[in-house]
Amino acid sequence: MSDLNYLTKETLAQMREELNKLKSVGRAEIARQIAEAREKGDLKENAEYDAAKEAQGHHEAKIAQLEAVIVSARVIDAKNIDISKVSILSKVTVTNLNNKKTVIYQIVSETEADLKMGKISVTSPIGKGLLGKHIGEIAEVTAPSGTFKFKIEDITI
Repeated sequence: MSDLNYLTKETLAQMREELNKLKSVGRAEIARQIAEAREKGDLKENAEYDAAKEAQGHHEAKIAQLEAVIVSARVIDAKNIDISKVSILSKVTVTNLNNKKTVIYQIVSETEADLKMGKISVTSPIGKGLLGKHIGEIAEVTAPSGTFKFKIEDITI
């Protein structure tokens, strides 16, 4: 991940809420599962105990990841975005010159990226290629699946 994570105020609030839930309810539930499995006897041959300990490891990794994102978060206000060029949080209407299809992408942080919702990461090949471009410019993007040319049709918030 990049050093800074640019997030909206709403996304940062959601992440903090999720972190609090993971630390309180989530940890308590995993501790209960471990205690329950421990009561079932020999820990060397207790698959339930092993599974609970593995779940605990995944849970703690998720907490650490969320904490790292929150610590490095910078809140962006959509009102302060310059729409004369593509930047983080802007919605960009582009035409793929290879297949003539027009799509709208919103450039977001790695944490918020969700291609199904049209949100692409600022660090993705397409995100990097579009960043800083103006309406009418052609962005040439090299992605794992090949090279694409995108014409910037519109930029909004």
